[in-house]
Amino acid sequence: MTIAQSRPLLSLPDHTQLPESDGTFVKNFQEHPQSLLLTTSIRPILDRLHPDGQYAIGQDCGIYWRLTDPPEGGAEAPDWFYVPNVPPLLDGVGRRSYVLWKEFVAPLIAIKFVSGNGSEERDSTPPSAVEGAKAGKFWVYEQAIRIPFYAIYEVEKAAVEVYELVANHYQLIAANQRGHYPIARMGVELGIWIGPEGNQTLPWLRWWDSDGNLLLTGEERAEHEKQRADRLAAKLREMGIDPEDI
Repeated sequence: MTIAQSRPLLSLPDHTQLPESDGTFVKNFQEHPQSLLLTTSIRPILDRLHPDGQYAIGQDCGIYWRLTDPPEGGAEAPDWFYVPNVPPLLDGVGRRSYVLWKEFVAPLIAIKFVSGNGSEERDSTPPSAVEGAKAGKFWVYEQAIRIPFYAIYEVEKAAVEVYELVANHYQLIAANQRGHYPIARMGVELGIWIGPEGNQTLPWLRWWDSDGNLLLTGEERAEHEKQRADRLAAKLREMGIDPEDI
């Protein structure tokens, strides 16, 4: 038996073997509807980009980028992220987390919702700077996971910063004439919209298409179609035509 044959095979944990939560609380009541708002409005765009359905959306779940003890120390959990060209399920099982050493495809964009001053989200401390200290989130997204777009949404200020990875470093993207931030690879823009979502009227982080049209959620699309149908029915009645007879 050779030395190579006598060594046990290294088996790295997958998403079913790693913790799916670090036990921290969601910081406010806006974060959950905010994530849903981003997801439900972008799905038609992603379905067109991926007619084979090969993409994944993560909402407040971990991206494991290195193996540590405890395992949570090697993960970051964006509030929202999108990964192109990966299966939504793994062996028919829903994802508990996203494990880079099992998949190798980095998310295209990660978004953090900030309730405090944003210092954690902008922390660029490398893991070697302080013995035993966890690397800063900004450093991890930029240098370890290498996510092409990173957005920091400050909820209380209703302001968003969007960074793009250029020449291995994040550069702040300037807003366009609409006050939005283009994500060219997705054909969309990010910006702030003030309006109702559920029973909360607040500033929300929203998507627009590249022409500046707000991307609607399923409920908004249904309401929009209902209003169109109501206007058409009213017009027909003005013309003496009963819509029910058509």
